[in-house]
Amino acid sequence: MALPEHGSREREMTYCVGLKMARGMVFMSDTRTNAGVDNISTFRKMASWEQPGERVITLMTAGNLATTQSVVSLLEERMKAPGERSPSVFEAPSMFQVARMVGATLREVIQSNANTGARADSTFNATLLLGGQVKGSAPRLFMIYPEGNFIEASDDTPFFQIGETKYGRPILVRAFDPEMSFEDAIKLLLVSFDSTIKANLSVDLPLDVQVIETDALRLGYAARITADDSYFQTISSGWGEALKMAFDSLPKFRMDDSRET
Repeated sequence: MALPEHGSREREMTYCVGLKMARGMVFMSDTRTNAGVDNISTFRKMASWEQPGERVITLMTAGNLATTQSVVSLLEERMKAPGERSPSVFEAPSMFQVARMVGATLREVIQSNANTGARADSTFNATLLLGGQVKGSAPRLFMIYPEGNFIEASDDTPFFQIGETKYGRPILVRAFDPEMSFEDAIKLLLVSFDSTIKANLSVDLPLDVQVIETDALRLGYAARITADDSYFQTISSGWGEALKMAFDSLPKFRMDDSRET
């Protein structure tokens, strides 16, 4: 599947997070892409599929836009015609095998469009977050690299980020609790995304949210949060005020205090 020429320049300068929790998983992604400061667009970076009672899958993407769209399109084509050319993720016996299939599809798209040399390889790169559950096994969350290999979330690493990760990571590290409710997890992600949006112009609303509840085996709560969403505006302004109050409450630094040097 050849990528269009304009797509080789347009990148999902994105921010996506997947949380693995005791109750299930929560996913959030922004929608901004760009091919330069004068070419900003909005594209959905989250795809979700379900076979109610059998499996549920969510995929989020960051990187070259044409690459990620080709990966999603190929996966969906193979769901509609399983077994004809390549197996479908709806046929995989486990989420581990789903991750292998998605990784192989990503590698296939990149290799089929990249010429030889490091420059071509990096041009078409993408990174994916994949989560879901297959009947008979626990929910699983993976980060898939451009080479097609992947790592899995664990108790020690219960969330993954892709894209512009550094601005929104501190609040996740400090406040995320796998035992928290879905509602609190979404609130935490909104704070993380608000911090990222304020620090980096390449990330912006609308934000897409998807919840997968353990053993429900169907897609749960889903929403698109836009710039005029009153709750997001409350979170954004309230978090800024709370940070100022917390800063003011800390002990004052005094330059005349004696210290070891």
